[in-house]
Amino acid sequence: MSALERPLVLGIETSCDDTACALVDGSGRVLTSIVSSQIEPHRPYGGVVPEIASREHLRNWPAVSAEALERSGTELAGVDVVAATRGPGLVGSLLVGLSLGKAIAYALGLPFHAVHHMEGHLFSPFLGVEGAPAQPLPERFAGLVVSGGHSLLLRVSKRGAHTETVARTRDDAMGEVFDKIGKRIGLPFPGGALVDRLAESGHAAAHPLPIAMCGESLDFSFSGLKSRTLLDLGKLDAQGVCTRLDAEEPEPEPPLLDLLAGFRAAAVDQLIDRVRRLHTSEPIEVLAVSGGAAANRLLRRRLETWAAEENVDLRLVRFEFSSDNAAMI
Repeated sequence: MSALERPLVLGIETSCDDTACALVDGSGRVLTSIVSSQIEPHRPYGGVVPEIASREHLRNWPAVSAEALERSGTELAGVDVVAATRGPGLVGSLLVGLSLGKAIAYALGLPFHAVHHMEGHLFSPFLGVEGAPAQPLPERFAGLVVSGGHSLLLRVSKRGAHTETVARTRDDAMGEVFDKIGKRIGLPFPGGALVDRLAESGHAAAHPLPIAMCGESLDFSFSGLKSRTLLDLGKLDAQGVCTRLDAEEPEPEPPLLDLLAGFRAAAVDQLIDRVRRLHTSEPIEVLAVSGGAAANRLLRRRLETWAAEENVDLRLVRFEFSSDNAAMI
């Protein structure tokens, strides 16, 4: 491993239900990134309970931070800068991380930076991995950030110094809709990734769903797709198809898998449509794609195909940095 480059930054991420701590050096090399999931405490409720999330962050932080420091071979006294997520997110969860970060910085006399959560996602595809430094930020690039709470298309210039929102979701975010469909069919929380996995076994052409449009705008809209999918699930129920995977069924029936594949295809096609239309109006040289929903299998395949056809430099976030983490902070 190459020599440590200063400054050494301690990152803290507690915007929702993951307690995360990371050490990143001045070259953008990720020394360690530890994430403690809170899935089990929230699973009985089918979603994140804010009060539980706040308490779990307080409970998890000592072990998470200790492991991050130990794996990086660093002591807290060796840190040069502290950064923590300032929002958006759950108020109580954010307060935990911000308070921890400010307290550490104050006690050690270090600079403290409050970081926007979505900016962390935006730049995460450039993070250094496996001992390598971060990739230099391009002078200009387009960013697609798709997560459980946000769907954004961004124009970035001046090597990240200037960011402009081109499009955002008008209602539900892509990841949120996947989780809600997962909950409807009885999948354990969070169900979005499981919906994606089940859709791999279906045939989207057997149950096509329309792509949502927002007129001439590049904005996203996923609530209509969610409603249509829920309606079609009801129709499958009426036809005698089991749509609850917590029922005593050996495996999902083909009509259900086809509907899930059609649902996923319509969601992904909407993202591809917006990126393609932006590229037509102002050619994209570099496209950085990040956020939890960027782990979607079909989305990654479709983006890789489109980027190759259009000669676009695609920077897909690595799976380990797609969901909430402190290295991006």
